[in-house]
Amino acid sequence: MKQFKIIPLSEENADRIRKTKKDDFGHDADERIATGKGSCRVSLKPFKVGEDTRLLISQSPFSIDNIFNQPGPIFIHKEKVESYKDIHHFSPEIKADKGHFHLTLIGYNEKQLMILAKLVGEQDVDELILKIFDENPKLVCLHARSAEACYFICRFERA
Repeated sequence: MKQFKIIPLSEENADRIRKTKKDDFGHDADERIATGKGSCRVSLKPFKVGEDTRLLISQSPFSIDNIFNQPGPIFIHKEKVESYKDIHHFSPEIKADKGHFHLTLIGYNEKQLMILAKLVGEQDVDELILKIFDENPKLVCLHARSAEACYFICRFERA
């Protein structure tokens, strides 16, 4: 049974940003060659350092403007990429590289107020997501963020 789904940045939003070279805050998209693996927020795949060109933009994963809105920098591929499709399992490339991708899961209620934070560490992120949703009925969504840089990676919702 599919108990959660991943919501990456939409292809449509990314295409608009590529076309206009502006993010949702009106900032110019900053084009750069990848100096780190990061991950594209559309494909949820790591960048190839020194090869891939990425756009640095500001983005907020929230629909409600409140104190936890947390806009911040994210990367997307400069070129069009396919949206992450295996929405019931976290990105295997990110899961396999725990040495680079240190993850935190942050949970929010219906008012988009933070009510939970967990470091993933050596745990399987898919299993931890299921456990968190099971143990926290007031939880509406989880965000995966970099535990080091706090950058938003993707959103998880109950399926």
